[in-house]
Parts: sequence; structure tokens; C-alpha cells
Amino acid sequence: MKSVLITFDQAYYERIIALLDRLGCRGFTYLERVQGRGSKTGDPHFGSHAWPSMCSSILTVVDDSKVDPLLDTLHKMDLQTEQLGLRAFVWNIERTI
Repeated sequence: MKSVLITFDQAYYERIIALLDRLGCRGFTYLERVQGRGSKTGDPHFGSHAWPSMCSSILTVVDDSKVDPLLDTLHKMDLQTEQLGLRAFVWNIERTI
């Protein structure tokens, strides 16, 4: 299993929830009004892909087999509306309780 953090503009909320539901990712934590700064290259800047435009975040646990379909779909969404700065971060889950 992987942990996935998705940061996004509020305009994506319904589409991301529908995607998680379609992939069977039932449990998640929704964080509204997150703040940050970053870019595709790692250099801070304002404008497209600047984190201040990302006002929401979802943290979810995803089966390994569903990570690639999730990321592929999120990437396609980002390409359609790059100015909204959708991002996803994935890491291994070492232990759970």
C-alpha cells in the first residue's frame, strides 16, 4: 500500500473524490485551505503551478495496483488545466496500527 497526498485547487474537489471512489480508495483525509509554495522544477515562483493556488489537500491510502491509474488520471487532469496546479506525492507505508 502507498500513501498519496494530492494538493489541488478547490475546483478539482468533486472530480478527485469521484476518481478516488471509482478506484475504490474509500478512506481519505480532506484538508481544506492548505498553503505552500513550489513549482515543477523545485524553484519557488508565483503564477501557474504555484502552491498558494492550491487551497485543498487529500491524504489517502491506495493499493499498489491502483497508484499508477490514479497518477495517470491526475496527470491528465493537470494537463487540461495546468493553471490550477494539481500535484500528487506518493510514498511507501512502512507500518500501520
